[in-house]
Amino acid sequence: MATINAGEIVGDPDASAVERAPRRARVSWMLFDWATQPHYTLVQTFLFAPYFANSIVQNPVCGTLIAEGSEKAACGQALWGYAASVAGLLIAILSPFLGAAADGRGARKPWMAALSLVFLAGLSTLWLGQPGAPLTTILIVLGGFVLATLAAELMSVFANAIMTGLVPKSELGRLSGTGWAVGYFGGLVSLAVVAGLLVPMPGGSTTLLGLQPLLSLDGAANESDRITGPFAAIWFAIFIIPFFLFVPDKRRAASLHPEHSAAAELWHTIKSLPSMPSLLTFLIARMLYTDGLTAIFAFGGIYGASVFGWGPMELGIFGIVLTLVGAIGALIGGHLDDRLGPKTVIITALFALVVGALGILSVDKTHILFSTVVPAKLEGSSPFSAAGEQVFLAFAILVGLVAAPVQAASRSLLARLAPAEKITQYFGLFAFSGKVTAFLAPLLVALVTQQTGSQRIGMAAILIFLAIGIVLMLFVRTHPRSA
Repeated sequence: MATINAGEIVGDPDASAVERAPRRARVSWMLFDWATQPHYTLVQTFLFAPYFANSIVQNPVCGTLIAEGSEKAACGQALWGYAASVAGLLIAILSPFLGAAADGRGARKPWMAALSLVFLAGLSTLWLGQPGAPLTTILIVLGGFVLATLAAELMSVFANAIMTGLVPKSELGRLSGTGWAVGYFGGLVSLAVVAGLLVPMPGGSTTLLGLQPLLSLDGAANESDRITGPFAAIWFAIFIIPFFLFVPDKRRAASLHPEHSAAAELWHTIKSLPSMPSLLTFLIARMLYTDGLTAIFAFGGIYGASVFGWGPMELGIFGIVLTLVGAIGALIGGHLDDRLGPKTVIITALFALVVGALGILSVDKTHILFSTVVPAKLEGSSPFSAAGEQVFLAFAILVGLVAAPVQAASRSLLARLAPAEKITQYFGLFAFSGKVTAFLAPLLVALVTQQTGSQRIGMAAILIFLAIGIVLMLFVRTHPRSA
C-alpha cells in the first residue's frame, strides 16, 4: 500500500512492475471511450441538450414546474440542470460502493455488462422527446438521461481500474491521454455521421455532404434531434464488443479484510484518507474543478444556441470543431503528462479554462468582451458569419483544447497515487469526488438562471469552482519523478 514520507505520496513498488499488455488489449480498452463518447457529445453537449432546452419544454410546462412567465430556454435549461444534478448525486452515492464490491470479488467486466443494459435503455427513451411533450413524457425523457449518465459514469469506474494493469506507471499518461483522444475522435465521427448521413440541412432535403439522408426523418416532429439517443445506443452496442472480448480483467488478490463487507471495506479506506493528505487534497480539488468543467459542457451549447439561434446544423459544426481540438489536446496532454507530470498539466489547463469560460460569457447577441459592440447575427446568414459567433467559437476552442488534458491527467494522477490492491475502490472515490457535488454546479446554474432570468449570470457561477480547484491543486504533492 502507498505510504507517506514528509507529505509526499510514494507509489506502490509492485505496481511499477506491470508489464505492457498486448496492443490488441490496449486498443480495445481505448474503444470504451470511443463507444461511450456519443452520449456525451451528441446527447449531453451539442445536440439533444440544446434541443431539449429550446424545443421540448413549452411554456405551459414551465408554468407548472418552474415559474409562470419564465422564458422557454431558461426553463428548459433549469430542468436539464436539475436532471444532471440527480444523475450526479446517484453517481456519487453508488460509485464507491461498487468499487469496493468489485475489488473484493475481482472481476469488473460482469459489472460493466449489467450497466451496459441500463445505458442502452436510458438512451433509447430520448426518442420520446417530441416538441411540446406532456409533463409525463418530459419526466420519462429526463429519467432516461439520468439512467444513461449514471450507467456511463459507473462503467468508467471499472474501465479506469482496468487501465492500471495494462501499462507501467511511466506510460499511464500516454495511455490515459490517448484513450481520451480516441473518445473525442469517436465523438467527432459520430457527429460527422449524424450531420453527413442522417440529418438534412435546415430547410433542405440533403445532408451536409449533399447526400440523401439514410433515414426518413420527420422534420416537423424534430426526429433529427431525437434520433441522437437511439443512435448513441446503437453506436455503443457495436463498439463495446472488443472491450469485452480482448481486454484482460485480471482478478485481484483477496481483500485485505476478507471478513468485511464492501461497505465496511470502503469505510476502512475512507478513514485512511487523512493519512494521505495529498491524495485527499487532490480528490477535493477534482471534486470542485470537475463540477465547473461539467457545467461548461452541459450548458455551453445551450447558451450558444440561445444567443445565436443555432439549430442542429450549427450545433453539429460547433461540436465537430470542439471535438477535433479536444482530441488534439488529449494527445498533447498525454505526452506532457508523462514528461512534466499530471499536476502541472492539470493546473495549466485549469487556468486556460478560466480564460475560455470568461471569454464565452463576454459574448452576447450584440457584444463581445462584455462591452465591445458588434452587429447582431442576421437571420438566414451562414453559420458563424457574425463577429459574436466567431469570438464565441474562439474561446470555446480554447476550452475544448484543454478540457481533455484536465480529465486525462486527473485519471493518470489517481492511477499513479492509489494503492494497487484497492485501485477500483479509489477509482470509485475518484468518481465520487467528481460527482458528490456535481449536482452543485448545475443546480447553482439552474437556480441563478431561474432567479435572474439570465443564462449568462447563471453560467458565471461556474468560475468559482474552477478557481478553488486551482488553489487546492497547488498543495498536492506527488512522489519525486525518477531520472
